Amino acid sequence: MKKIVSILAIACVLMSCDGSKQAVQNNSFQSVTTNTSNSYWQQHVDYKMNIDMNTNNYQYKGDQTLVYTNNSPEALNRVYYHLYFNAFQPGSEMDVRSRTISDPDRRVGDRISKLKPSEIGYIKVNSLSQNGTALAFETVGTVLEVKLNKPIQPGEKVTFKMDFDAQVPIQIRRSGRNNAEGVALSMTQWYPKLAEYDDEGWHADPYIGREFHGVWGDFDVSLTINKDYVVGGTGYLQGEPTINGSKKTMRFLAPNVHDFTWAADKDYIHDTYKMVNGPVLNFYYKKDLPAENLKNWKDLQADTAKLMTFFSENIGKYPYDQYSVIQGGDGGMEYAMSTLITGKRSYGSLLGVTAHELAHTWFQFLLATNEAKHEWMDEGFTSYISALAMNDLRDKPRENPTSGSYRGYLGLAKSGVEQPLTTHADRYNLNGAYGASAYSKGAVFIAQLGYVIGEDNLKKTLKKYYKDFAFKHPKPMDIIRTAEKVTDFELDWYLIDFAQTTNTIDYGVKSINGSTVTLERIGPMPMPIDVSVTYADGSKEDFYIPLQMMRGEKPTKASIVGDWAWAYPTYDLKTAKDVKSIEIDPSQMMADIDRTNNVSSL
Repeated sequence: MKKIVSILAIACVLMSCDGSKQAVQNNSFQSVTTNTSNSYWQQHVDYKMNIDMNTNNYQYKGDQTLVYTNNSPEALNRVYYHLYFNAFQPGSEMDVRSRTISDPDRRVGDRISKLKPSEIGYIKVNSLSQNGTALAFETVGTVLEVKLNKPIQPGEKVTFKMDFDAQVPIQIRRSGRNNAEGVALSMTQWYPKLAEYDDEGWHADPYIGREFHGVWGDFDVSLTINKDYVVGGTGYLQGEPTINGSKKTMRFLAPNVHDFTWAADKDYIHDTYKMVNGPVLNFYYKKDLPAENLKNWKDLQADTAKLMTFFSENIGKYPYDQYSVIQGGDGGMEYAMSTLITGKRSYGSLLGVTAHELAHTWFQFLLATNEAKHEWMDEGFTSYISALAMNDLRDKPRENPTSGSYRGYLGLAKSGVEQPLTTHADRYNLNGAYGASAYSKGAVFIAQLGYVIGEDNLKKTLKKYYKDFAFKHPKPMDIIRTAEKVTDFELDWYLIDFAQTTNTIDYGVKSINGSTVTLERIGPMPMPIDVSVTYADGSKEDFYIPLQMMRGEKPTKASIVGDWAWAYPTYDLKTAKDVKSIEIDPSQMMADIDRTNNVSSL
C-alpha cells in the first residue's frame, strides 16, 4: 500500500491546491427554458434569502424564498435539498468514510469525530411550504427529502418558502469558521440548496467528500453581520450597507450562477484591480500575514489579470463584471465569481493555486458539469488549461507544460488501483486514485485529444465547446461531439477507451528490416500514430499512420501512409530507403505506458 500511495502522491499534491444595478442588468444572461422532448432543457431556480449571523456563537438564522421552474417534460412528485453543513457531525458519512478509507484526506482525518456540539455544523429546517401550503419533510444526513402535496407540472413555477437555523462548523473541509490562518468565516455550501434534476433524474448525492452540482438561477441575498466584518464573495453589492446598532445588512445580487459563496473577517484587506478589458478583480486577505505573504498578495493582482485574459482568449470571455480571490478555506476551491484559497504560501504556490481555481470558472462554473459524476472534466480540463496559462507567464516556457499530468496518469495506469473515469467521485477505493484520475488522467484526456485531432483543432474545439455549452450542464459526449463537429472525424472510440475503461496505450517497434519497419499494438486502446524515421544515409522523415476507425487524418506535415485498423496487431511501414532507427510518438503527447519499446535502431 505504501508503494501505491507513493505512486499517486502527485495527485494528492494537486488535490490540495483543491457592482451596481447596471452590472446586474449587464449580466442578466438568457437561460435555457425549452421543455420539448426533442430539445435540451434544464431547470431554473431563483433564491431570495435573508441571513442573520451571530458571530459570537457562529449560529445564523435564515429565511429562504425559492422560485423553481420545472423546464423538464416530467411532473415532479418530490424535491430534494442539500444540507451540506450536516456532514460536519460525528458519525456522518463524511466522518466515517474518512476514518475507514486506506488513505484519508489529511485535512479531515478523524477531526469530525472529535467535534463538540458547539463546534459541529448543521442546517435545521424549521418549516417549508409550497405555494403557501405546508410540506412534510425528513432530514436524512446531508439531504432533505421533501414529498410534495401537489406535483410540479412541466413548465410550472412554484414558490417554496423555508425557515432554517444553522451553525458554522469548525473549519475542516472547504467551509467553516476560524481556519488555520485565522479567517473567521469561510461560508461555502452554507444554505439549503435545491438539488439538480435533469434528463438522468435527481442528483441528491450525500456530501461525503467530493464536489458539487447545482441548478442555474439568480440569487438575492441579504446578509446581516457585525458591522466591523469585511465581506467578499459571489454577487454585486447593492448600495451601501444598512447600519442597525452593532450590525450591518448587505444585499448582494448574483445573476445566472449555480451557487453563492461568501467569506468574512474583521482583518481583511480589500484591494481592487480594474482590468482594461475585463472585470474588476477583488482581493481579500488578512492584514496580519507576514510581510513576504503581504507582498505576494500585492504581486498576485497583475498576474491574476493576465490569467483572466488568457482564459478569456483561449476558452471564452469571462461574462461577469467582477471576480474575487479570497483568503480562506483549507487549500483552494472554486465558487461562483470567486475562489477561496489559503494565503500563507510562496509566490509560486499562490499564483499556481489562483490559476487553477480561476480556471475552474470556465470548467465547472460556466461549463457546469456534474462534479460527482464527471469530476475529470472539471479537475482535468482545469489542470490542462491552467498549466498552459502558467506556462504563458513563464520567461522560459516549457515545451510540454502538461508533462506533470502525463507522469501522474502513467503512475496511476501502472499502479494496479486505477478505476474507470465513469466511477462516481465518492466511490473510488483510494483518495489517491481519485486524484490521479480526476486531475492527471482528466488533463491527459484533453491534452492527448490535441495529439489525436491536431492542436489547432483542439483550440477550436475548446472555444466552440464554451460557445455551445456555457451556462449549461455538458456531459462527456458533449466535448467529443464538439470535437467531431470541428474536425468531421469519428471520435467516440477515444471517449470509450480512455474515459469509460482502464484500457491502456502501448505501441512498440517489433522489427526493422531494410526499408520495412514492423510496428505492433500491445495495449488494447487504439490510437493514430506519429513516427519519426532516421534513414541509413542520415536523412530523416516523419510519418503519420491514421487510425482507420477515426475516419480522417489530423493536419500534419508528416507523410501520410495507409490506415491502421485496430484489430490488426501489427503494421508494416514501408519506406523509400533503408531505416537506421525509428521512434514512435517523438512528441510524447500520446500516453503510452511503456516508452522503452517506442524506439529502436540498428
